[in-house]
Amino acid sequence: MVQVDSTNSLPLQRRMEIFYRFVVAQDYGMSTAEAREMLFHLDGLDATQVVRIEREGLENNWPPL
Repeated sequence: MVQVDSTNSLPLQRRMEIFYRFVVAQDYGMSTAEAREMLFHLDGLDATQVVRIEREGLENNWPPL
């Protein structure tokens, strides 16, 4: 069975917004794990999706970096 990566199905702008909230949450004192947990709940994403967005943002130097 072929699995579709639902992270890539999210529009770029949406992934960038999620990454932005991830970074800002850490700037306000959340740990990486806490920021990820927040995104799981707020955006309905799973752990794999959040980590992929996090990596994509870091690799591409997305704002607010």
